[in-house]
Amino acid sequence: QAQLVESGGGLVQPGGSLRLSCAASGIFSISDMAWYRQAPGKQRELVARIFSGGSTNYADSVKGRFTISRDVAKNTVYLQMNSLKPEDTAVYYCNVQGRLTAFWGQGTQVTVSS
Repeated sequence: QAQLVESGGGLVQPGGSLRLSCAASGIFSISDMAWYRQAPGKQRELVARIFSGGSTNYADSVKGRFTISRDVAKNTVYLQMNSLKPEDTAVYYCNVQGRLTAFWGQGTQVTVSS
């Protein structure tokens, strides 16, 4: 059974850092892995994606501050978030592309506030 387990969210002050993790199990032929976020009243948006070959892309709003990485052996994707801003506050979801289907994590809350 496919499962994505996210961790690492929380409350942080502006300028602080957090690291999100998402461990996948029961998913075969994983290709791309990504992080999305959804703020209250807004649509879910792509934050960062890492492709099977290791290349990455980022939303303009997080370039230079966030870094996506993956551990292929552990089927885990990470999102290192630095210089956090209040506008980064959202529920963050990992997304994993399997052979035929994309899977979503349950979401983890990130709140940036003083």
